Amino acid sequence: MSDRRNVDVLIAGQGAAAFSAGLYSARYQMNALIVGETFGGETALGGLIENYPGAPDIDGFELMLKMQEQVQKYGVPIVSAKVEHVRRVDGCFEAGFSDGTGAHTASVILAVGRERRKLGLPHEEEWIGKGVSYCSTCDAPLYRGKVAAIVGGGNAAVEGAILTAKYAASVYLIYRRAQFTRPDPVLLRQLEKTENVSVLFETVVTELIGSDQKGLEAIRLSRPFEGSDVLEVHGILIEAGADPRLELPNQLGLNINPETNEVHVDRMMRTGVDGVYAAGDLTDGSGPLKQTVTAAAQGAIAALSAYHHVSSRATPCPHNA
Repeated sequence: MSDRRNVDVLIAGQGAAAFSAGLYSARYQMNALIVGETFGGETALGGLIENYPGAPDIDGFELMLKMQEQVQKYGVPIVSAKVEHVRRVDGCFEAGFSDGTGAHTASVILAVGRERRKLGLPHEEEWIGKGVSYCSTCDAPLYRGKVAAIVGGGNAAVEGAILTAKYAASVYLIYRRAQFTRPDPVLLRQLEKTENVSVLFETVVTELIGSDQKGLEAIRLSRPFEGSDVLEVHGILIEAGADPRLELPNQLGLNINPETNEVHVDRMMRTGVDGVYAAGDLTDGSGPLKQTVTAAAQGAIAALSAYHHVSSRATPCPHNA
């Protein structure tokens, strides 16, 4: 590997948990390195945020820029790359990144978040940006005066339908089950008042119809709606949830919560593998509440645990000596 850094703590991710961990690591006088493939995590894609303490009505991307700037003021380097592997070597860790660089580190904080679920249909990948989207809060304004479909049955899907309906002429909210999956009551009340949203329960999108030149033009449904199983739409916004990114946790042999498929952590964000901590949406540390504020809190706790681990070592890692 052409370039290896020697650090006290490697933080994988570039979202709220990662930036918080980087900030607190620096304040604990640790040599930290943040490496993440996608800036801002879920928060950056979340549109307007109204429930982050001290920053009312702030755009999620802007909030992440502020966190990034705060971390950089403490001199923490941020590398835009994927952490491809982490392995234990002589009681410490060796990591490799997608840009060809890597690191030797005494501790690791995993804050890689979740991967948004896809429908798994032909043309889905090719037509991203051509009518296929995974972020209604990002792309709703693109459908002003047009027809859009939202897929999903949780908070994100219901909220996405309400938002998109403010721009679109009509919106189809499509969900495979007979009822929504525990959305907030306030969102359900808003949805009921939104006249240009049609809800299609027990329905699955089975085909994306269009061309590589024009992108998405229609979708085929598993059951007819108003006499046809084809809906002409200008876009489909997929809000079908997300799954924890478990590639690195599996490499390190971390305990996975069998009920949630998340990395299991204790109250100090310890994973059960000495020197490895996890924070944010990757973990079961905040139960079902996955918010920017909980991710940031977990990142701070993980940094404290990493500090205790690094400072209590009888001998430093060979490469950090």
